Amino acid sequence: MEGREEGPPRNDLCSVCHGNFDIPCQANCSHWFCANCILLVWQHSSSALQPCKCPLCRRPITLLVPNSQSNNNPSLLSQIQTYNRLFGHQSNSPFSQRLLDLPFLLKRLFWDFFDPSRSLPLVIRARVFIATVLSAIYILSPIDIIPEGVLGIIGLLDDLLIALIFFLHVAALYRSVLYRRHGGL
Repeated sequence: MEGREEGPPRNDLCSVCHGNFDIPCQANCSHWFCANCILLVWQHSSSALQPCKCPLCRRPITLLVPNSQSNNNPSLLSQIQTYNRLFGHQSNSPFSQRLLDLPFLLKRLFWDFFDPSRSLPLVIRARVFIATVLSAIYILSPIDIIPEGVLGIIGLLDDLLIALIFFLHVAALYRSVLYRRHGGL
């Protein structure tokens, strides 16, 4: 897609070093940092056995996604892969953390779907398509677990629940793609 930037916003600076980005890296909270800066924050945090917290919003950073044009420093990219291997595939993240990660993951997935230079695995594309179709059929069909005609606005709860499950499923699929892509598996 034209007009899409694969990096941090223009005229933005790293919030750690307050300089121009050197190997921009996006965290799962959608904030951008220099890869070296955020790794230093992690290494100098109270425990290197836990993910570091975003210096801006204080959310745990469980996934770092380097800019696609940042392949010029293999050592730093290797450190990012190590970080992602340690914290990127944590299945014990609380439900609230998964909800907070939804906008980041869905926005990146949307851009990856329409970026011809990116390739999503066919299996992931098929699973997203099937989940989309099945969710849309259920939400649009007159057959509901909780009928709107009988219970009014409360009857929309099952549709909202299906939509939430759909978004969480798609985000989890895409997170696994990002983890494999940037976690070195």
